[in-house]
Amino acid sequence: MLAVFVLLAAACGNDDDSESDAPAAPATAAPTAAPEPTEDAPAMEAPVTQGPNGEPASPSGDIALTAGELSQIQEGDYTAALLWHISGAFTDAVSQGARDAFAEMGIEVVVETEAGFDAAQQANDVETAMALNPDIILSLTIDPVSAAEGFRPAVEAGVQLVFLSTTPEGYTQGEEFVGVVTDDLAAMGIAAANLLGNALGGEGEIGFIFHDAPFYVTNQRDQAFKAWIEINFPGIQIVAEQGLADPATAEDIASTMLTRNPGLDGIYAPWSAGPADGVLAALRAVGASDVAVVTIDLDTNVSLDLVEGGNIVGIAADEAYEIGRTMATEGAYGLLGKEAPPFVVVPAIEVTADNIVDAYRVSLAADPPQQVLDALGG
Repeated sequence: MLAVFVLLAAACGNDDDSESDAPAAPATAAPTAAPEPTEDAPAMEAPVTQGPNGEPASPSGDIALTAGELSQIQEGDYTAALLWHISGAFTDAVSQGARDAFAEMGIEVVVETEAGFDAAQQANDVETAMALNPDIILSLTIDPVSAAEGFRPAVEAGVQLVFLSTTPEGYTQGEEFVGVVTDDLAAMGIAAANLLGNALGGEGEIGFIFHDAPFYVTNQRDQAFKAWIEINFPGIQIVAEQGLADPATAEDIASTMLTRNPGLDGIYAPWSAGPADGVLAALRAVGASDVAVVTIDLDTNVSLDLVEGGNIVGIAADEAYEIGRTMATEGAYGLLGKEAPPFVVVPAIEVTADNIVDAYRVSLAADPPQQVLDALGG
């Protein structure tokens, strides 16, 4: 279960809770085009997000109801349950996106739970929800093996299941569940590469700390970062690589990188809460204020370092609110018998000190934590 916790936590950003109105226009950056091939430099393929079983990714913007479909759903007197893995700013934003979409569809949310990353509790939450006879359930499976049995009562009752990132083992999309929604993983890695590459002016030596565990979400993000650096920033060399299985080892990994590569200009940390914190601690311990760091997921510590002009030069974030909206809409697809794409992704955001307020509002449907706002002078 500890391994599952680490894997899923890496896929879901966390932060302090705060509230604001629904997000405004996305602060999403389009990936830079790969350079044209030459005789000396053959073409390199840009990273592309795929599902856990190689499914092609479809954009969340394609998931929508027609006016007629919306009217049909509104007349159905349907209900929904939100069964989350854990609480936090990321889950709150996903939940808010789902609730807003359900409200428009006239679907009542009859229960919302969080299992504290406990698979047994999640199974109990399914039983609790089923007592209320929901038509739709949105969830993230904590343990895919046990979830196959845990969600079985909902499957047998014909409930429309939509999952975030992970699905129960043995379940087939279009049969046991409607669809799965997650980040555009390649775009997240590309965003991180752009942020670091641009901060270094396209030149320098960097360290690459990747998630050393078989989890498609973090693996694809890490691989996309490395590939995009190699494709678009030939003046940047990855001179140190180290896998990370336990976030608590990040500080030691970064310290070793700095000792062996005293000219290091930058470091990539695979996510914020834990790994990036450890990297920052290692840099501060040796006074390396000039080493640029990029990471993934909005979190208070890295956000504060970014706006204060510290080592963090950028953060790649997802649109968590959009995940919730998309999941809710796919739930309606199930009610209508409308086929959803096998794997749907939401856009990535390149977060800098200049756009961090808008990025928080788009990603998490909330303002940044107060200490971040204070550091911005507002």
